[in-house]
Amino acid sequence: MTRYRHRVRTLAWLLTVVSVGVGCTRAPTPDTAPAAPAVLMTPGELVPTPYPAPDHRLAYGPDSSQVGELRVPRGRGPHPVVVLVHGGCFKAAYATLRDLAALGAALTADGIATWNVEYRRLGQPGGGWPGTYLDVGRAVDHLRTIARQHDLDLGRVVVVGHSAGGHLALWTGARGRLPADSPLRVADPLLPRGVVDLAGPIDMTANIDGYQTLCRDSVITSLLGGTPATVPDRYAQASAIRMLPLGVPQVIVVGSHEEFVPLPLVRTYETAARRAGDSVRVVLIEGAGHFEIASPRAFTWPRVRSAIRALLEGRLPPG
Repeated sequence: MTRYRHRVRTLAWLLTVVSVGVGCTRAPTPDTAPAAPAVLMTPGELVPTPYPAPDHRLAYGPDSSQVGELRVPRGRGPHPVVVLVHGGCFKAAYATLRDLAALGAALTADGIATWNVEYRRLGQPGGGWPGTYLDVGRAVDHLRTIARQHDLDLGRVVVVGHSAGGHLALWTGARGRLPADSPLRVADPLLPRGVVDLAGPIDMTANIDGYQTLCRDSVITSLLGGTPATVPDRYAQASAIRMLPLGVPQVIVVGSHEEFVPLPLVRTYETAARRAGDSVRVVLIEGAGHFEIASPRAFTWPRVRSAIRALLEGRLPPG
């Protein structure tokens, strides 16, 4: 019944645009979190009102969606950096970078710089293949441009993404494996020290119908411009499981009530990545759905925070 209620509430949200005011508020205490709720979190509850303002809003390209919010902790650096990539079914109508603003503020209060990036999405000029992927890669590479001014440590960069953004985060760790003729390939990409995929697709050929049903749109086939049968090279260049080994430590966080990325698919990827020689950890959080894992106000936060810190320190977290 709880899973059914969660699905109904999720689908209802996807038919509306949630307006959220901008302001400043206090970040949650890093080591405290409420107990698991009786009812799962909805997308609208992911964004607090108001949410903490960034220290800087910087462009990494000419388009209005090629921007990021930089938050820098107090004190001397160089500071470790977490790049945040929000979700929203790859659609401009469903989400913006404000979805992970609170998570960014919580990490920065904990001594970690955060670069919360926007990117072109479906419904916008340039969104989809290849623009969405190129934007996220370009945003990560832009850290090289701003690192000296803001005292950022490029040797300690972790990319964290939620839902669709989790897929894109995992892809940033895989892009060093792109073939030479790929339209997504760039020279000398900035590869992160690790990636955290918060319930994002790991194989774009798997569960297409289920993912698109929950998103109420043909978001996978629209993003990649066709089906796996019609544009197989695009699916191969977007799916981390097709580019193993990535050579970058990976953490995949899912809740026991996850629907967008079923746990069997996660376990299949985990097995394949380990066989290929990658360091990978699946963090399964009992009682969590799709949205709790992206909120610093949820009971999931200590586990997510621990995973991020572990990768910044060059190790995998406990399972």
